[in-house]
Amino acid sequence: MNDNNSFFSIDKLVEFGIGMSVAQQMVHTMNHSINNMQIPGTQNNFHQPTPLSIYAMIDGNQIGPLNTQEVTQLIQQKKLVNETYVWKTGMQDWELAEKVPEIIKLVALAPPPFLK
Repeated sequence: MNDNNSFFSIDKLVEFGIGMSVAQQMVHTMNHSINNMQIPGTQNNFHQPTPLSIYAMIDGNQIGPLNTQEVTQLIQQKKLVNETYVWKTGMQDWELAEKVPEIIKLVALAPPPFLK
């Protein structure tokens, strides 16, 4: 039997080792790419999201900081509507709620009013 055709030949073992090394490097590169992936127009969904902290002008009064649950309650009570001015960290000035992606997302996720 020819030693070069044996699975345990030095050439085959070296080839196998190089293949494993390349595979591990590919997995490492893929994991690194996925963990650093940015999706345009959204937050990076692969990391833990930061808690929502919104300020709003309701009935002429500034209220906040409001968390996700509080904002959702105001939306359901129709106190926070698309014409409500809101502000969050990172914004230069107050904006209409309809222009803030975090508010739009909560509006989309809020259940519709129950009509009987």
